[in-house]
Amino acid sequence: MYEINKAAVIGAGTMGLGIAGQLANAGVDVLLLDLPSDGENRNAVCERAIERLLDPNQPGLLHEDYLKRITIGNIEDDLDKLAGADWIAEAVVERLDIKKALYKKIDAVRKGGSIVSSNTSTIPISLLVEEMPASFRAEFAITHFFNPVRFMRLLEIVRGTDTRQDVIDCLEKFNDERMGKGIVLCNDTPGFLGNRVGVFAIQTALHAAFRLELKPEEADAVFGRPMGIPKTGVFGLYDLIGIDLMSDVARSLVSILPENDAFHRVSADIPLMTRMIDEGYTGNKSRKGGFYRLKDPGDSTSRQTLNFSGFDYRDYSSDKPAIAARAEAAADFTVLLEDGGKLGQYAWEIVSNTLCYAAGLVPEVNESLVAIDDAMKLGYNWIQGPFEMLDSIGVDRFIARLESEGRTVPVFLETARGVTFYRVDNGRLEFLQPDGSYRELKRAPGVIRFSEERRKLKPTLENDVASYFVLESNVGLVEFHSKANTLDGESMHLIAEAVIHASDNCKALIIHNDAQHFSCGVNLESVLEFIVRDDMDGVDQFLAHFQQTVLSLKHAPIPVVAAPSGLSLGGGFEVVLHSDKVIFHANSVTGLVETLVGVVPGGGGVKEMLYRASDLNGDTTRGAWEAFMNIGYGKTAKSPLEAEPMGMFRKGVDEYIMNRDRLLQTAVDAALAMVPAYASARRGSLKMAGRAVWKEMIEWLERAHAKGYLTPHDVTTGSQIAMIVTGGDVDAGTEMSEQDLFDLERLAFTTLARTPQTRARIEHMLSFGAPLRN
Repeated sequence: MYEINKAAVIGAGTMGLGIAGQLANAGVDVLLLDLPSDGENRNAVCERAIERLLDPNQPGLLHEDYLKRITIGNIEDDLDKLAGADWIAEAVVERLDIKKALYKKIDAVRKGGSIVSSNTSTIPISLLVEEMPASFRAEFAITHFFNPVRFMRLLEIVRGTDTRQDVIDCLEKFNDERMGKGIVLCNDTPGFLGNRVGVFAIQTALHAAFRLELKPEEADAVFGRPMGIPKTGVFGLYDLIGIDLMSDVARSLVSILPENDAFHRVSADIPLMTRMIDEGYTGNKSRKGGFYRLKDPGDSTSRQTLNFSGFDYRDYSSDKPAIAARAEAAADFTVLLEDGGKLGQYAWEIVSNTLCYAAGLVPEVNESLVAIDDAMKLGYNWIQGPFEMLDSIGVDRFIARLESEGRTVPVFLETARGVTFYRVDNGRLEFLQPDGSYRELKRAPGVIRFSEERRKLKPTLENDVASYFVLESNVGLVEFHSKANTLDGESMHLIAEAVIHASDNCKALIIHNDAQHFSCGVNLESVLEFIVRDDMDGVDQFLAHFQQTVLSLKHAPIPVVAAPSGLSLGGGFEVVLHSDKVIFHANSVTGLVETLVGVVPGGGGVKEMLYRASDLNGDTTRGAWEAFMNIGYGKTAKSPLEAEPMGMFRKGVDEYIMNRDRLLQTAVDAALAMVPAYASARRGSLKMAGRAVWKEMIEWLERAHAKGYLTPHDVTTGSQIAMIVTGGDVDAGTEMSEQDLFDLERLAFTTLARTPQTRARIEHMLSFGAPLRN
């Protein structure tokens, strides 16, 4: 009965604007309303808001053209336009009286059969609709998005006592398939799930750090990647969001959670932070800084840390504690819990309290542990949810340590004594229920998370950095699982073996993983090792193997489909470029960024972009200039739509989808559809632009340097790119094959690798995570 074709959003603040932007991304025409402004321009509030959707640092739209799908107005002059909306999403200030008054106005103009929802995270649905007629209550729900809406995967949906099931079904289906969200159904309880567990973990980490007298960088080194959560850590997160805003979030939960809730033990104001807020040290948004700051805003190496005792700043210590480094290298947070020192104590306090808190929410707050795990993975980017973490530790082991400390074991945790929260039984992934029985974990049709699918499979091939599986559909799958999924010789060795096995035994091959990023490129540490040893033959051999491996993907007798999400950069994107078809996630970031570390793409990236640019422009010379500019500047695209004009996304060949949980199934379906008529494609030779254009490009670089736009090493690096895309010192029209271009890539890469400037760039990137301008 319910179908969403047109929508309206009321409230043009951060959340409302984000919801409107994602609706536009989903192909929906949306009306955005806010309060009227004084003066002639009554819609000034929305006009100013719209500008933020185009912020180049974090754009809310997949493409600026989608802005035309948003119509703006105000709630005094344009409220009657709500009559055309199938879904009206309210995202105004968190005040019950304002929301109630608004709902009465909405109900007076909305059409029958339209859905109304609130983005509230603190007000119970029962209070929101207590004065509304039955017809309104039946079509009302809470849809709690997370910020930023385009990028955060979680949507918590809460139904009221009177909400129709088909309203919930419609919101689930639309937000899954069109908006790209992972749906968690929540009961009407304070804080729902994501914020209730997530903010508890953050507050626990904050208070424990102060009590144990840890420096911010010490605490964040533990409460970050080593623990399987985002690298910001607790102090970095407070700075990122705003120390004042995060403090407000904690206070809002204090006001709505039951008096006996454990959250109250970690909610007290910290005097130092009160002083910071009072004096304007509120984090990244403040010129004064927060727990961290850059002494020189233009120099990433000038990071400083607040000294708690003297309320002044000292130089940031980049030395990661050994225990944190070991845990991160092993991708195993349990390593932290074995440490007998202060950092191990810190990790155990956070983990044990958070996991006990999560276990205490089942079944009163939510009947399913899967909902809690999903909320933390989708809403807070944890690699594992609380109950997955308990399985990693070992439930009995965890309980034994609690009991040895005289602590109470939550009832649901007691249920898991002697078993696990998740198990595989007869090829089915099952999860533990409150009554001690198991239930199969079933996702919506078309939703497959390989992190879950992997549990049911045994790898056919594997090494420390990658694995190869055969799916039930008789499709092979390569998965990277190194740190940041960087690629090295072992990665390429496994791909090469997988191509052979899949070609002989499978219908197609998929390259995909369920990590935050597909691949951040070639492992720079391994490249630096070659440079330090002055082993240019080793560099050349590595690149030659890389090149022939990606070429084997293109020449395989079966379809090869890549399904990337997150970052696909450098060498990772070179793998993508050599696939027959790519199923991108809508938020995929793609590009060849090797120039930032003083080298050139050496795995076929320059070659492939030259071919594509020449095809798009119908001319090799114009194609050479376009590839030269895109690669030289290390340009990236923040969506497939941005990637299309650069040749990184092939319209009519590649696809993109909104929900990353649907990438794998879409890729499998696409690969199988290609099988009946499949024949591998082989590239012909290119007629190169030649030495005259090469000279023009070098002159362009030198002029740009003279104007201060490029550094000396930018010129050196750009000259090598120019050599590849033109063919170098050859006559115009000279034909070159793919192998010829591969050879030029390796020559350019090794030439640059010999320079001290390139070594300095790589060392700087590894140390500070930012490019060096030399």
